[in-house]
Amino acid sequence: MITLKLALDWTPNINHIGFFVSQELGYYKEEGLHVELLNPGDDNYATTPAKKVEQGEADMALCPFESIISYRTKKQAFDAVGIATIFQEDLSAIVVLEDSSVKRPSDLDGKTYASYKARYEDEIVRQMIINDGGKGEMHLTYPEKLGIWATLLSKKYDSTWIFMNWEGIQAQDKGIRLRTFRLSDYDIPYGYSPVLMASKSAVDHSKEAYSSFLRASKKGFAYAMENPEKAANILKPFVSKTDADIDLVKSQKESLVAYGPMHQWGKMEKSRVNGFLKWLMENNLETTPLVYEDLVYQGLEY
Repeated sequence: MITLKLALDWTPNINHIGFFVSQELGYYKEEGLHVELLNPGDDNYATTPAKKVEQGEADMALCPFESIISYRTKKQAFDAVGIATIFQEDLSAIVVLEDSSVKRPSDLDGKTYASYKARYEDEIVRQMIINDGGKGEMHLTYPEKLGIWATLLSKKYDSTWIFMNWEGIQAQDKGIRLRTFRLSDYDIPYGYSPVLMASKSAVDHSKEAYSSFLRASKKGFAYAMENPEKAANILKPFVSKTDADIDLVKSQKESLVAYGPMHQWGKMEKSRVNGFLKWLMENNLETTPLVYEDLVYQGLEY
């Protein structure tokens, strides 16, 4: 039995449902794997998932595609590669409260944005404002806790970035009305998020184990797609107490539109990745020339 550790990017939520299904229904075991799902809440997010891979504390991490670019371009480069994506379409959005004076992205000039401090994040939001005719002069803040509960509802911050299939559903359930700005509506290309990141050298060394993991995970996401109620019941025991009241079935159904055809699950399109990289270069967000083959692992069978 081979052990693989996956560092989750957030406490267990709907984006992780296929991994928990595969674990609970024995799909990983069928592939000869023992998979550990590392909850970032256990160390209070002290170490990012990608950093855990770099430090050898995890074999894979869930992270934005931008994190892979960041690790490949930093001074002490790490051989990070993407091995699969969860979603084919973007389920995230920049949000404000509906009763806010912010009616469109350009209105964020002079307003506060609560940032996760992720690579390129602030500049992507700034560019969205500019693309809408604004100056991109919002006030950046980096609160310890994010999400609408600690940001928008505290009235301390005007905007933040969320997944609509998670916090968006929570807001609906609680009658909290949000105004959303989808990046694609303002000419910001989708760069895939979250993706499964690993070390290229580690995958080279254990290619079959990683392929087995992806086969089993794909099976778990397919089950969740076909059986949203049953899959939600599998995930429910792992959801944190603060998220316990979310309607997981509604959240999973909201996610279905972004999976794409299941036979394409995990695949990252070369044209889309290269388009995103080109956009980063054209907008001076990145100076190191990179292409799809540098960042997406080739040759895993799943």
